[in-house]
Amino acid sequence: MRVASALCAVISSSVLLGCAATSQRPDAANEPGMKTTKASPAEADAFVATVNQEIRDHIAEDSAAQWVAATYITADTGLLESKYSERALIRLKNNIEASRRFDGMNDLSAATARGIEMLKRQSAMPTPKDPAHLAEMASLASKLGAAYGAGKYCKNPADPATCRNLDQLSKTLASSSDWDEDLEAWVGWHSVGSGMRADYQRFTELLNEGARDTGYADAGQAWRSGYDMSAADFRSEIDRLWSQVKPLYSQLQCYAHNRLATRYPGKMPADGTIPAHITGNMWAQDWSALYPLLQPYPKVKSTDVTAALEAQKYTPEKMVRSAEDFYRSLGMPALPDSFYERSQLVRPRDRDVVCHASAWDLNMQGDVRIKMCITPTEEDFRTIYHELGHIYYDLAYNPLPPLFQAGAHDGFHEAIGDTVQLNLTPAYLHRIGLSPATRDDDKAVLNAQMQLALQKIAFLPFGKLIDQWRWGVFDGSIKPEQFNAAWWQLREKYQGVSAPIARSEQDFDPGSKFHVPSNYPYIRYFMAHILQFQFQCSLCEAAGFTGPLHECSVYGNKQAGEKFWAMLSKGASQPWPKTLKELTGKEEMDASAILDYFAPLYTWLQQQNEGKQCNWQ
Repeated sequence: MRVASALCAVISSSVLLGCAATSQRPDAANEPGMKTTKASPAEADAFVATVNQEIRDHIAEDSAAQWVAATYITADTGLLESKYSERALIRLKNNIEASRRFDGMNDLSAATARGIEMLKRQSAMPTPKDPAHLAEMASLASKLGAAYGAGKYCKNPADPATCRNLDQLSKTLASSSDWDEDLEAWVGWHSVGSGMRADYQRFTELLNEGARDTGYADAGQAWRSGYDMSAADFRSEIDRLWSQVKPLYSQLQCYAHNRLATRYPGKMPADGTIPAHITGNMWAQDWSALYPLLQPYPKVKSTDVTAALEAQKYTPEKMVRSAEDFYRSLGMPALPDSFYERSQLVRPRDRDVVCHASAWDLNMQGDVRIKMCITPTEEDFRTIYHELGHIYYDLAYNPLPPLFQAGAHDGFHEAIGDTVQLNLTPAYLHRIGLSPATRDDDKAVLNAQMQLALQKIAFLPFGKLIDQWRWGVFDGSIKPEQFNAAWWQLREKYQGVSAPIARSEQDFDPGSKFHVPSNYPYIRYFMAHILQFQFQCSLCEAAGFTGPLHECSVYGNKQAGEKFWAMLSKGASQPWPKTLKELTGKEEMDASAILDYFAPLYTWLQQQNEGKQCNWQ
């Protein structure tokens, strides 16, 4: 996950925090007795230049407040975060209002017009005009983020020794196949969300107020309007992409359900859904833990990266340096020394922190960091490669004006590191000493494809439904008294995943997922899962690779790296379809590369499911 320049738990988008108020109130020209003057292109140029400078003036302090609040959770750091966020929101609100005097001008330079457009897209928190409501929104955002970060489940609330945090509960799910043990861990963490419900409801009311004050129907429309197309067209685009990949996901879900029925006889729902707690992941978004059960050919040995990391005593820093080596092999620069000095790579023993992995650009000038609680596991190993994708994107576009220091769209930012993850092939892992000599026969290929599909394909419907739920909350089609019921309706519809026990409106299961209480738009991750395969296909072509897409690794290929860096360097300086075309030759996102990549597995799954009940849909 990316935490952009001043990105934080309350504001999530591109530049986000850095805009300062102009010296003149934006509505001053419309007051009675005031002379109205037509804005000029030169004034627009000057306005954008001023905003860019003010971002630089404030970014370091704003970002530091967010960093400390995430890495040292106390009432004091929460207060600092809230106050800095409130001030940043005020600056952003004022500048967006000031920019409206340039609306409708057709003679602006391309750079100025783009800068004003990017200013309007900067916050996932449209700000109410009412100062009291704005302050309340900032306070609630900080409170919700802190509640998640400090969340624990205590089997005996009177005994701290029985308390487990998310990392510990997640480890139970990933390592255990005991139905009841997993259920306790799942229910335990999901209890964390129930206390957020009232605050979240009020928070969404304030978001909508801010959206209406900004000119949108609701916050969902505001979110969907930041993609160089209309909000309605964007929704249709997401549905189109889902329709491309749904057949593959449906086959995977059917196969997984039938195999799980053999592990848990008599316990699987008759409707074909999979109880969320037995997927090995707290949100059933990644099914990697099910691989031993779902492996097509168990007698064909698969790469065990976790075991190799442990055997070779990989430290968190060594894991990060391995990922850095991949990017440098493409011709990208070394990370600055400050990266290793200032990043949080392990969970501190003496304080609460937000361990959810994230990448940060704190000053738009090279102070880049990641925040993780790294353990020597394959999941964390791959996550590091993902987070460094954000970091290298930041470094590539740092020379641009601040308003352009963002991804072409937010899905691009998430797709960079994911693309690199696709290059962690068995051959690459063997090359760096984490895998024995690899087999390239059909059985080994299917094993490797299943292993990756449980990460990438299993995620796709979850990546879509999170924001679909929030869009419904924002536009009122999901009422507060339906929050939890609607959540599970969507999970069953798209994922074929069901709640393991009865849930009610006393629960608030969306709050168990970091991105909901922390107000991070999530559809970016769905798009990233589409784009990464599209990117990989183009990079492999640039590298001169001619074999099956799933065998390609561009490690060490400078030609592919040069093409990749050129795209990264464009940041948000131009509409994303143009940036996409420069890399891939296409102006639209396309999931066909996913089907190409997983073609062997798709055929195999269809064969395995023939004659089986696949009655979830």
